[in-house]
Amino acid sequence: MFFILKVWRQAGPRSRGHFQLFDMDGISGDTSFLEMLDILNNRLVSQGKETIAFDHDCREGICGACGLYINGRPHGPDDGITTCQLYMRRFRDGSVITVEPWRSAAFPVIKDLMVERKAFDKILQAGGFISANTGSAPEAHTTLIARKVAEESMDASACIGCGACVATCKNRSAMLFVASRVSSLALLPQGKPEAARRARAMVAKMDELGFGSCTNIGSCQMECPKNITITHIARLNREFLYRPG
Repeated sequence: MFFILKVWRQAGPRSRGHFQLFDMDGISGDTSFLEMLDILNNRLVSQGKETIAFDHDCREGICGACGLYINGRPHGPDDGITTCQLYMRRFRDGSVITVEPWRSAAFPVIKDLMVERKAFDKILQAGGFISANTGSAPEAHTTLIARKVAEESMDASACIGCGACVATCKNRSAMLFVASRVSSLALLPQGKPEAARRARAMVAKMDELGFGSCTNIGSCQMECPKNITITHIARLNREFLYRPG
């Protein structure tokens, strides 16, 4: 297969960026998107040119590092996947593919397709944790939790912090990320000690870091690779409004 890649190049956070075109031929449809970028970088190395910087780690859809904006969609033209799970057979032979980094003031570009996502870590540090006594692990059935509640908590905790929700939101809001973290803990008895302050502290930190507000458009849940829904934002709002303190 043959593709024309239109890739965003930017030397650093304070540098002026631009698009650069690359011809990619001989690409198998079974090649993943990141493997295709590896092939391109190998060719650039052989030509003595600077390679394209992009984030990746597990390449199994569980770490959230590989987020790219591809043809106007976070993670590309497929549903419920990360960029590393996108394969070139999803594109038409001969098509032009535009590749950009996440676009958000809270995610400044480091270089090329890499962005700084420490803002998510700071939100978690503000309240995305629980208090726990040290010592040996308690018996698994000491605290009983209904299966439906446990599964809903697990669904919320599936968030991998990739930032697709922020990238696709017209307001660049991180509400789905915050909601998933709050919801996963609010549903469980282990999350009660910090419940009085968790939602407010995390939302306040989100606002401080420059993320936008939520207007319930729902684009975040459409692009989330783990299919986390905005029902968790509703729970976040309840936690925010009705918790004492």
